[in-house]
Parts: sequence; structure tokens; C-alpha cells
Amino acid sequence: MATERETRQKEFLRDVLDKIRERIRMLDDTIRRGQEDIAGMHEYYWDNYTEMDQYGYENYDNQQALLGQVNANQENRKQRRRLRRMLDSPYFGRVDFRYEGEEEPETFYIGIGNFALQAGGTPLIYDWRAPVSSLFYDYDRGPASYQAPAGQMDGEVTAKWQYKIRNGKLIYAFESDLKIDDEILRQELGAGGDVKLKNIVRTIQREQNAIIRNTKDRILVIQGAAGSGKTSVALHRIAYLLYHDRKHLKSSNVLVLSPNSVFSAYISHILPELGEENIQEMSFDLFAYRELQDVAADCEDHYDWMEQLLAPGGIGREDQERYQQKQSEIFVGQTEGFLAQLEDRLMNFSGLKWRGMELTEQEIIRLFYFRFQELPLLARMDAVEEYFVDQCETLYQCTMSEDDRKYVKDRCRKMYVTTDLYEIYNWFLEENGYPTLPRRPLEERKLRYEDVYPLLYLKYRLTGGQARREIKHLVIDEMQDYSWLQYEILKNLFSCSMTILGDREQTLDGEERDMLQILPQIFGKDIRRIELKKSYRNTVEIASYAAGLGHSNAVELFERHGHPVEEKDFASFDQAVVAAAAGLRLEDEEYETAALIVTTEQEALRARDLLSERKIAVNYVDRDSTAFRRGLTVTTFYLAKGLEFDQVFFLDRGQDGPIARQARYIAATRALHELHMYRY
Repeated sequence: MATERETRQKEFLRDVLDKIRERIRMLDDTIRRGQEDIAGMHEYYWDNYTEMDQYGYENYDNQQALLGQVNANQENRKQRRRLRRMLDSPYFGRVDFRYEGEEEPETFYIGIGNFALQAGGTPLIYDWRAPVSSLFYDYDRGPASYQAPAGQMDGEVTAKWQYKIRNGKLIYAFESDLKIDDEILRQELGAGGDVKLKNIVRTIQREQNAIIRNTKDRILVIQGAAGSGKTSVALHRIAYLLYHDRKHLKSSNVLVLSPNSVFSAYISHILPELGEENIQEMSFDLFAYRELQDVAADCEDHYDWMEQLLAPGGIGREDQERYQQKQSEIFVGQTEGFLAQLEDRLMNFSGLKWRGMELTEQEIIRLFYFRFQELPLLARMDAVEEYFVDQCETLYQCTMSEDDRKYVKDRCRKMYVTTDLYEIYNWFLEENGYPTLPRRPLEERKLRYEDVYPLLYLKYRLTGGQARREIKHLVIDEMQDYSWLQYEILKNLFSCSMTILGDREQTLDGEERDMLQILPQIFGKDIRRIELKKSYRNTVEIASYAAGLGHSNAVELFERHGHPVEEKDFASFDQAVVAAAAGLRLEDEEYETAALIVTTEQEALRARDLLSERKIAVNYVDRDSTAFRRGLTVTTFYLAKGLEFDQVFFLDRGQDGPIARQARYIAATRALHELHMYRY
């Protein structure tokens, strides 16, 4: 029989849901009327546009009114989407707080978004990002405070409640003296793996909350163990920043550099689920490819490099060393030295005439080396051209024709010995003792991965690559896989605030990098470094096994137990695949996700074909995949980074070496509940 307290809690929930539904109905009416107004404005325009005043004032007013109504409808639709999400679970927490000097506590319910009976009214539900909500995450029962716009608010937490609501039904509610009750967290972590990254608003830990609400530090670097929640924390931080600074920061001002398209899909729902719009996402390799299309027809990416490293025979030591050199701080210095001496080699000055106007060779040299010396080298003659055209048009009080402007531009560009960055890069390689690139026309050029970012750096230094000022916050995931050179490029492209995250133990080239030590050397001291040492993803058994693979044992484990790790040897790859198929528990134990993880793409294709022959449905993930689905996924260890699965089968070649050890560690730490390490 329900207690009086349980009855009150259920009645409050029903009341809140009724009020949310009523608000949704009101928004539906408002949106409908807005659409009718928009249709009426369109109709009025087409009926009357021929008779509107000659100066366009009436047309302008009509367009502004139309734009205002369109924007209002978009905002209302956004609010409606948020409220519809709240119908599933309008709140997950409650904190009772007695302000200093007051006798009775105030009650604050915490959810994914604000909800008040009317605009500007006292919320029934407070957004998890609101200042007062920090009480729920940061304090147990007892003295507490939070930072409000008016200053610090002191008092006492008298009670704290945790709720689980699904489909508008109260699953449980209980009062907790703990910050976040371990049993709740254990239940959340023990649930089956999903095809989407879980939001963590119900279980944000105190150290995570401090990171999420950090608005002071321009560059925040989060280094965390596998399963420490660093990606979730970074995305929740974005949601908080968007909430905190709505006047200056919109979702379109945020860019996430993610490792691949599958990972992008895996995290794509998080911000909408937290009440924010989606953000821009892409890989840095894709960005580089787009930027270099005027230099080469195609570029290798990091996955090409990985497959070459992992192929039988692999890449020779000399080639690996050259690759590392081309990504290093020393290489940046070599490039700068080359650029300092390039001016003389690159230029072949001559005079410039148009009608009676003339710039002598000496005048052009003076402009090039003095007046425009701050401009990038390949942009200076454009400035000379503009200077000359302006002088001509001023002298003759005319506008130069397009044909004449083209003549001047061509004459100016011909003073460069070449503007082909591919050729200039070859000069650099030759001068510094590197093998040169094959001399081919643009449409036949394909850049090796070792040359992609050196050429991109050279391009920006010579042309002044456009700074992405529209991006006001940059998120870099898997920071340990970026080189010194790549960070130099990013530093010059993005002058905005950043959240940079990764795990030094998950580098893909086998070389462990502590980015907490490296990044301040690139970005300066304007950087806050944080380490997350507690792992939440894996069971104790799996995490302990992963720690024994030659990696740090300093990771703190959340106490959640499960199956022991299974290790087996097989005579062949095919036998290991068949054994993995037999061990799947997607139906028997109602696991949602499983993964068969291998080393190379060739092995992944072979495993997929073997499983398909046995009529087992497979989600095959390669570099071009854009979706992560339920069921069995077959992929390589380097594409599985960042993802998690209920069951993991890793097919291990049994080889030694840094990359082989990294592959084992990455595969092992993808497992939520079961891990099977099969050697062949």
C-alpha cells in the first residue's frame, strides 16, 4: 500500500505533466497562428508588390515582420521539442535548501530544462545548469552554498531526493544523504549499452560538475582514463556554456573535431537531449582534405596510415621516423627557416603599366618588402594589385574594366616564379633532405598522410589561411592522436576558447603522449589541466584486466562487478570468429550491443563475410560509416575508440609491440559487461 509521501509525489508528478501538456497545447496554437500570419504576409506581398512604394520602405517593413514571425515560430518549436522531451522525465532530482536567516527551506526540482507556469515566473522545474542546481551535485545534507548572479547564497541542504521517471511514470523516489547514491549510479552503469552516448545529468559527480560549470578558463584540457566520462563531461560542458552565455554563444558557434563519422553519430543526440540544438562536427582529416583540394586531388587520412602500419611487413622504421619528424616541433622550425629565405627565390619582379600609369620594379619591390611585409608571401602581390588599381582609378577618375583588372592581376601573379604550393613544398623537402613528391598535374596528385599537414601548414603560412572567427568554442576529442604540427595549425585557425580531451594511454601510433605537459608549450600558460582518474564504464574485472596490459594502474575503479574476462587460444582467425559468434548473448541475456573487434580492415571484412555466411546480422563499421546500430558490430580497434558495447570479442594476432599493446587496451576498455580476448 502506497504511503502518504508516495501518493503526494505521484500527485505532484501528474500535476507537472498536466501543466507541461497544457503548455505544449498553447505552443501548438501559437505556432499554428504564426504559420497563418506567415502565409498571410506572403499572400499580401504577392498581391501588392507591384504597388509598393518606389523606395522599398513598405517591402522592407513586410520582410522584417516576416523574418520576426519566422524566428518566433522557430523559437516556439524549439521550446515545444524541449517540453515534449520533458514529458518522458520532467525531473530527476530535488534539493531542499534553507537560506541563511530563513526558517523554512525552499524546494527545487531539477530536470533537463526550466519549466515555469508563465514566462518569467518561478520555475516548477529548474534546468540542471541553473546556479541553484549545483547544490544537487556538490553537496550532501548540511551547510552549502551556490553562486547566484547576485552573489554567493549560503544556507543548508535539509534534504535531497533522487527520482527515476520513465514515460511519465515514477519508477522510484528516495531521499539520499549521499551526493549521488552509489546504487543509483551502479544501476545506470549496469544498464545495457545503447547506440547513443548516455547523458549523465542524473549522475554527474562533484569533480565532473566542477569541469562542466567552468567558465573562467579559456582552454580546458581534460585527460582521463578510458571510461572516465570525459567525452560526456565535455559535451555537457558545451550545453552549460550555451545556457550560461546565450547572448554571445549559439550552437552554430561551436565545432567538435571528432575522430570519425560513427563517433559523430554516437554523440549527436546529446545536446538536443539536454535542451540545446546540434552542433557542427567533423574530423580534422576531412577539414584538411577540403582545404587542400586546390593543391592535390586526393589525400590519405589517418586510417590509411594505420592500415599501412598494420599491414604485413608494415611501414619501415625509416618511413615511420620521417613521419614523426614531419609532425614535430623541429619540423615547424625547419619550415619557418625555409620561409624566411623563400622571398628571394620566389620572386621575379618587373614594372607594371596601365595607360599612362606606371609602377616601376623598384617601387613594387618597396611595396612588397616594406609596405606589405606583414602580409603572407602569396598574398602580397594581391595587395600590390589593389594598390595599383586604386592609384589608376583615382588618377583617371574611372572604374577599371574587368578585362583590364584581369590583365593587372595576371601581370602581378606572374612576378611569382610559381604559386603552386605543391612545387614550393618540394623545394622545402629538397632543401631539408626529405624525399620529394612526384611531379604530377593536380588531378593526378594524391598526398601521403605524412605530407598532408606539413602542406596545410605551409599553405596557411604563405596565404594566411582564414581564421575561423565564427567558431567561438572548439572541442578536440582524442587529443593524444594530434601532433605538434596539427596543434600549431589549430592554434592559428581558432583563437577561441577550447575544450581538449583524451587519454594518453590510447594513442594510435603506440607512442604514449602526456598532452598535459605538451599543450602548454603550444598554447601558453592560459590553460587549465584536469585529470579524471576514476573509471565508470567497465566492471572491476574488465578494468583490472585492462590495467594489467602494460598500462597505468593509477585508475580508480567504481565498484561494479560482473563476468570474469575470458582468454582463449585458437588455431586460426576463422575459428576465433566462429567461437565469438557462438558466444553472442544478444538474445539470451538481452544485451543491446556486441562488438567483434579486429586489428585491420582486411580482417574486419573477413569476419563480416564469415558471420554473414552463418546468417548472423552484422553492422560493419569502416571509415565511411555514419551510423552505430544495435546488435553485433564488426570493426577495427582504431575505429572502436570512444564507443562502448555490452559484449566485446577481440581477435588478437598475438603479436608484440606498442601498437599491438594499444590495440588490446583499446579493445578491452570498450566492454561494459563482458570481455573475451581470443588469440589466434
